[in-house]
Amino acid sequence: MRKLKRKYNKIEKFYKFITVTLIIFILVSPFLIVFSQASLAKINLELEKKKIELNKQKKKNDSLEMKIDELASLKEMKQVAIDKGLKYNNSNIIRISSSR
Repeated sequence: MRKLKRKYNKIEKFYKFITVTLIIFILVSPFLIVFSQASLAKINLELEKKKIELNKQKKKNDSLEMKIDELASLKEMKQVAIDKGLKYNNSNIIRISSSR
């Protein structure tokens, strides 16, 4: 009889532990979900800001490439060569382009 009672106590303690753990999980899980969603929203906002910043930089780079093309144009180069008393040679122009 005593063994049966001890066994019953152990099983009862185990069920109590499981019940308490489950109740704690049920109470805490909404807070964890809200916290994780808030963190995700913050990260998405930062990502969108970085995308906007990246697009601005790409536009700036495109604008600078257009200026390079304008400055490297035949008319501009010939004028600079004439002003300096040099001969214009297109093969001497080196253009460094970005790898896209």
